[in-house]
Amino acid sequence: MASSKKLQDGELPTNLEVFLKKTVRPGQIVLLGFSGGLDSCVLFDLLQRVQTTVGFRLQALHVNHGISPNAAEWERFCAEICAEADVQFQAARVSVPRDSGQGLEAAAREARYAVLLTQPVDAVVLAHHQDDQAETVLLQLLRGAGTKGLAAMPAMSERAEGRPILLRPLLGVSRGALEGYARSRNLRWIEDESNLDLAYDRNFLRHHILPELEKRFPACRVTLARSAAHLGESAILMDEVAREDAAHLVREGRLDLSGLRAFSMPRAKNLLRFWLAGHSPSLPSTRRLEEIYQQLINARPDAQIRIRLADGQVRRYRGEAWFEPQENGTAMLEITWRGEETLHLPGGCLTFSRQMGQGLSLARMASGRPIVRSRNGGERFRPDCRRPTRSLKHLLQEAGLPPWQRQNLPLLYLEEILVVVPGIGVACDFQAAGDEIGLIVTWQPG
Repeated sequence: MASSKKLQDGELPTNLEVFLKKTVRPGQIVLLGFSGGLDSCVLFDLLQRVQTTVGFRLQALHVNHGISPNAAEWERFCAEICAEADVQFQAARVSVPRDSGQGLEAAAREARYAVLLTQPVDAVVLAHHQDDQAETVLLQLLRGAGTKGLAAMPAMSERAEGRPILLRPLLGVSRGALEGYARSRNLRWIEDESNLDLAYDRNFLRHHILPELEKRFPACRVTLARSAAHLGESAILMDEVAREDAAHLVREGRLDLSGLRAFSMPRAKNLLRFWLAGHSPSLPSTRRLEEIYQQLINARPDAQIRIRLADGQVRRYRGEAWFEPQENGTAMLEITWRGEETLHLPGGCLTFSRQMGQGLSLARMASGRPIVRSRNGGERFRPDCRRPTRSLKHLLQEAGLPPWQRQNLPLLYLEEILVVVPGIGVACDFQAAGDEIGLIVTWQPG
C-alpha cells in the first residue's frame, strides 16, 4: 500500500480499496483479526470506509489469550466498537501454554492463527505494518533463518483448500502514519502493557535496537521491509523450481534419490525441503535438513535409514525416500467386518467397494465370518491360481512393500482362511467370477 512518507488525506482508504479489489470478490466475507490496538482500530475504520465500494461483508473476531489482567476489558472494548459500527463480532478465548518450549509470544501467535484460519470466511485481514515487518526481518536474521524466514510476512498468503486467504494490506505503511491517521479520525484504541515488556525479543528490538539503527540509517525500517519483499520473490522462485523438480522426481509421494543425487546440493536441499513440506507442517532445521540429505544420499545401499522428525519419520527403500507420518502398528488386531465402507485402523484406513467380476466373491463370503487381523508372520497365500501357494513375506517383497509397512498391513480372513491381502490380491478359491459382484479391499496407510 502506501509508503512511510506523510500520507495525503484519503490515501490510505484509496490504497486499501485498490488492494482489496485485487484480492477479494464482491459478496465475500472479510474477517478482521481485531485486537483493539492502534493498528487494528485503524484497519477496522479503513475497512468500513471501503466496504461499500469493494462490496465485501465485514466481520471482526477478537482472540482473548487470557494472559493480561486486562484481557476481559479489551474484549468488551472490541465488542463495543463493533456494536457501534453495526459489524458482526465474535470473541474466541484460547489457552496459551507457557511451557511449550517456543516462548509465550510464539505460543500466543500460534493459538491466534489457529482460530482465525479455521473460520468459515473468505479472507482474514490483519493489521501488520511496515515497522512490524522490519522487526520480523531482524528477528529472523538473529535466528539464522533461511530465505522464507527472511521474507517475513507476505501481504497475501497462498490459497489453501478449505482455508481463508490471509491478507496484510498495511505492510507498506509505517506505524507513525497509522497513528497520524487515527488521530485525524479521532479513533479510540487500547494500549497493551506487554508492548513495553523488554523480556520479549520483539519489544527489545522495537524500543532499543531499531531507534539506534535509525540514528545512523534513518530509512532502516523501509529498507528492511524492502529486503523482505525481495526475499519473498526469491522464496517464490525457489518453490517454482522445486515444484518443477518434484514433477519429475516425486511419484506417489516418494522421492527418487538417484535424481536428487544428480542435483547440486542447494537445488537438492531445496527439493528435499519442498518434499517434506508436502508431508508435514513441521519442517526440520537447516542442520537437520543437511543430516537428512547426507543420510539419504551417502548411507550404504543396505542401510536401514530411519530418520525421526517431529510428526513422522523419513525412510529409504529401493532408491526412494518415503515419509511415514507416524508409527502406528496393528498389533493384536482382530475386528469383525460388518459391511462398513471404511474401517479406520491404527496406521491407516481399510476401504471396501464392490465391482463386477473382480475382487472377493460375495457368494463365497457366506462360508465364514469376515475378520480383519494383523500379521503374525509365517502366513502363506495363493493369489495366482496358476502358481503354487507361497509365503506372504516373499509376495510382499516382490510387490515392493517396504519392510516397515509389511507388519502393519491388515489382512482379511473368513474365519481362519486368509482370503484377501490388500495390494497383493484375493485367494485363488475365493475370487469373484466374471458374472458376479466382488468385493475390492484397499489399504490406505497414513
